[in-house]
Formats: sequence, structure tokens, C-alpha cells
Amino acid sequence: MQAVDLRIDAHWIVPVEPAGTLTGHALIVDGGKIVALVPTAEADARYAPRETRDLPSHVLIPGLVNAHTHSAMTLMRGIADDVPLKPWLTDHIWPREGRFVSPDFVFDGTLLACAEMLRGGVTACNDMYFYPDDSARAYDSAGMRALIGAPVLDFPTAYAADPDAYIARGLAARDAWRRAPLLGFALAPHAPYTVGDETFGKVVMYARQLDLPIQTHLAETREEVDNAIAATGATTLARLDRLGVTGPTFIAIHAVHVNEHDIALLARQGCHVVHCPASNMKLASGIAPIPALVAAGINVALGTDGAASNNRLDVFSEMRLASLLAKVASNDAAALPAPTVLAMATINGARALGIDAVAGSLVPGKDADVVAVDLSGVSIQPVFDPLSHLVNAAGRECVTDVWVRGKAIVDRRALLTIDEPAVLARTRAWQHKLATSAK
Repeated sequence: MQAVDLRIDAHWIVPVEPAGTLTGHALIVDGGKIVALVPTAEADARYAPRETRDLPSHVLIPGLVNAHTHSAMTLMRGIADDVPLKPWLTDHIWPREGRFVSPDFVFDGTLLACAEMLRGGVTACNDMYFYPDDSARAYDSAGMRALIGAPVLDFPTAYAADPDAYIARGLAARDAWRRAPLLGFALAPHAPYTVGDETFGKVVMYARQLDLPIQTHLAETREEVDNAIAATGATTLARLDRLGVTGPTFIAIHAVHVNEHDIALLARQGCHVVHCPASNMKLASGIAPIPALVAAGINVALGTDGAASNNRLDVFSEMRLASLLAKVASNDAAALPAPTVLAMATINGARALGIDAVAGSLVPGKDADVVAVDLSGVSIQPVFDPLSHLVNAAGRECVTDVWVRGKAIVDRRALLTIDEPAVLARTRAWQHKLATSAK
């Protein structure tokens, strides 16, 4: 018999690739990799695991991917609710960022976000914020995957004085962490309305030279698109395409207000779109045309945005919202069925982050990023279709166990890599500072 590190037996397994649900199977892990996904009788005959987990009321799924967030902003959760995007940024968020954002702020806020996401079954995220080196420290200590977007803006902040300084600091962070197996870097120009043509040109040059993805907020509000058309005669996406930004490593975040020509362009260029339904609803930005994007063959992933503009880093709730919004917006109850939505939260997110060769589905040879979801609770009984329940009934509170590269990160609901009392104590200290600043 073959000695292996871990065998997980669950009532159901949803590998995502291929689509569907397995019963009577075991997941075999060795050296951080998925070795096999086989019937239990075959597992009994072939493998001698050093550890076995029996989860008779659980479904195993790939680790969820939060394809857009601003992790450090978790420290500003709920600080300015019920405010539209522009005044939310200019009157509430940017002033506080100018006063408080620092390496310690980013490390503490990112670690708080990691704790929330890991407990909710999120094993990878796409982040965008200042001091990416300190974000990387937090992800590394938590044992979580991340694509870290190095921010680029045309105006000065405490982090950098000009676009060249933003790019230089981001690339320095990338160089410092390039050997970290769970971390990757992207260039992240904030948005078309905060970054000019010359700066986008520099971003494209470095991205192409260093093979880095580009991510940016795009067409989030109607005002953004209307202003762009008034100023340039073209949509924000058409402008970025003219500048060479688009392509198979371009991640368009939000894409709420894209027209037919934009959708065709995204499809033709092989771009990725990240749908953030809760944030778009809360900020009254609108409803992204996700069924049309999916029908065009565009890879659409799911993101939460930051906790300051969502209040939750909860991909389970984003799955349900994405499904319901698509149905009501398209007047089609069949729009975005559960398997499609789960793929958006797993393999599609992994594709957007460029990690689909190692994550996003439970396939032999991939890393063992695995989440166990308990479906025994009274609020989700009876279970006729576990895959449907993952989108329509279960929540992050059902997550009991999380593995990243075969390493247990959450074990029976206990976080193993993060000192929760210490994180909460630092969070309370930041809360006092941020609250006092408003007085």
C-alpha cells in the first residue's frame, strides 16, 4: 500500500472540474498535493494514510477565491455606511487613509481579513492596497494565497509621491517576496479616473516586461463612464484598450456599466471580470450584466470588495447574491445556476489570479486547497442537492476545516495560523484611533 499524508472521507465531494457531485469517495493528499479522488473501497485497498478525517455530514469543495478585495480596509468596516461611492471615497475613506495608513495598519488589517476569509473557506484572494510588502507579511504568516496588487495613482499619498514611486515600491515588494510559494504580484492602477494615459503606459510597459497581471476598477459607476465619454469620446474600457492595457492577464474589477461593444472587446482580448455584487448594491453602483458576460465566454470571478464597502468578506453570500441578481435583472430564473456560480467562486477566480494550474478545483496533481462544509444544521435540512445548497442555503458559518497545500489552517473551526486574541486587541486599538479622528 502507498503511504500518504492525509485521507479525507466526506459524504459528498464537489470537485468543480468536472462539474457534479461525488458520493462514496475519498480525497487522498500527499506532499501538499491531491494524489487521488477515488471510491472509498479503492482508497482502502491502495493507500495507508498517516492521518484520516471522517466527515460524514460534510461536502468537500475547492478553496474559495475572493477575486477582489482591499484587505487592510477591514479596519474601516462600517465607518461610512449608506453613502454613495464618490463622497464615500473623498469625504470618509481617503482622509482617514491619509492620516492612518501605515505599514502597521496594513499588516494588522490584512491579518484581520485573513482570519475572516479563512474561517469562511477562502483560501486565496486578489488584494489591492498600499504597502504591499506588509500585506505579503500578513498573508505569509496566515498561510493564505494572495495575488497582491501594487497600487498606482497619479496623486501623492503617504505611501508614494508620484506614479514612478508607486511602481518602484510595488516592484520592490514583488522582488522581496518572489520566492514565496503562495504569493504573486500584479500592478494595480486604481481606476481610469485616478490614473492618466502616461501612467497607464508605464504600467503596461512594466507589466509586459515582467509578465505581471494588471488589475483595475473599471466602469463601476455610470458617472465614471459618462465622464469618460464626454472627455474622450470613448468608454473607459475602450480607452484602456487603446493604451494596450487589455489582454489575457487583465482583470477588470466591477464592469457594471459595460455596453455590447465593451463586452465583445473583453471577450476578444481574453480579459477577466470580477463581479462584486454586494459592494455594487451597497454603493448603488448598479447591477453588472453577468449573464451577458458569461454568454460571451468571458471568465467571470467573484469578489467581495473591501469590508469598508461591503462589511463582509464572505464569498458564500456573494455566490447567493450573484445568482439572485442575475435572475431578477435578466427576468430568467435559470440564469447563473448553482454550478456556474460555484465555478465563479473557485476555478474562475483561480484563472483570473493565474493560479488555476495549482488551485480552484479538486483535481489530482493540484495543490490540496480544500474546504469542508458541514451540511447537518437544521437551517439547511433536508439536503436534496448539496451543490445547490452551497449557493442557496449554506453559509460561511458551515465551514469547519480548511487546508492550503495540504496543511490544516482551520481545524474543527479553530484557526491554527493566526493568534485571534492578539489580532482582536490590535483591531480595538485601531478602532479607537479611527473613531477619535472623526470627532
